[in-house]
Amino acid sequence: MNIESTKVIVSANQETIAAFLKDSQNLIHLLPKDQIADWKSTPTECSFKVQGAVIISLIQDGSEGVSKIFMKSGEKSPFPFRLTLHIIEQGEQTKGFIEFDGELNVFLKMMVQKPLTALFNLMSENLKAHFSK
Repeated sequence: MNIESTKVIVSANQETIAAFLKDSQNLIHLLPKDQIADWKSTPTECSFKVQGAVIISLIQDGSEGVSKIFMKSGEKSPFPFRLTLHIIEQGEQTKGFIEFDGELNVFLKMMVQKPLTALFNLMSENLKAHFSK
């Protein structure tokens, strides 16, 4: 299953955004604070509980320079997935979006597609908001 978030224009250069996203501890600034609990992080991985139910863990999994950052699911996640954080230079600004690629059965896909799409869209918007302060 593939999901792509909305594309946002962020008021910061590509290097600044890449440095921010490469530190997993910063991802808390992108998540919906009212829907997560038990946040734990290091510079290369993080985990959190979503709406009191599922634990998601993310581990840094390399990058393509400053244009793409790769993350993969950790052992606590309910299914295997990869995230690609796209950071595309646009003059003085940067276009960013999240691409999700998960291995889900049909039943699970029906349950999580809508909430995951909403989550990734919110994370993109929060990235834009974080750099417009």
